[in-house]
Amino acid sequence: MKRKTVGVLLSGCGVQDGSEIHEATLTLYFLDKMGADILCMAPGKNQADVVNHVTGSPVEETRNCLTEAARIARGKIRDVKTVMTDDIDALVIPGGFGAAKNLCTFAVDGADCLVDDDVAALLRELARAGKPIGALCIAPTILAALFGRELSPTLTIGMDGATAGALEEMGAKHKKAQATDIVVDEKNRIVTTPCYMMAQGIAEVGAGAEKLVARILEMIA
Repeated sequence: MKRKTVGVLLSGCGVQDGSEIHEATLTLYFLDKMGADILCMAPGKNQADVVNHVTGSPVEETRNCLTEAARIARGKIRDVKTVMTDDIDALVIPGGFGAAKNLCTFAVDGADCLVDDDVAALLRELARAGKPIGALCIAPTILAALFGRELSPTLTIGMDGATAGALEEMGAKHKKAQATDIVVDEKNRIVTTPCYMMAQGIAEVGAGAEKLVARILEMIA
């Protein structure tokens, strides 16, 4: 039987300016544990900003999303613009503010945000091919920005009213969920989970990530 290949779209390395490392690592862990091959990817562009994770303050540095994400992927990673739909059977996007800063501009522009061109191109092709897409934490904002008015997907970011309102302003339907829950949009083949939008610790993040990965793998035809 052919093994399933799942893409993991990263946005850097670190919760404040890239991918949330717990969410990314747990996604990779459960994909591997459940027998999937993994294709890590990230945009080959500079991050929107760089944050000192000790102080939480921005610093005058330039870091590249792909180079930083390679730290999580242990160097085995590709520029997202080189990834074709046929390369993967599904895609999962961990959260972290990099998802809202580097993969789209939600952190700055809210409901008026734009999605990175290369990220948008891959996601649109996956949707057209009917391939499952998973998004953790704040990453569902990318899907709302791209598909909200066209597909009206059902998504969750947990219980945060302001972010949920922004998703609905972009055309998505928001469903409240706890940290360990998943929300499945069967029609659009999208699975989302709140992770650190709600979680009090890594165990809760792991519970949600495990359920999301399992459901994504089940949805692969």
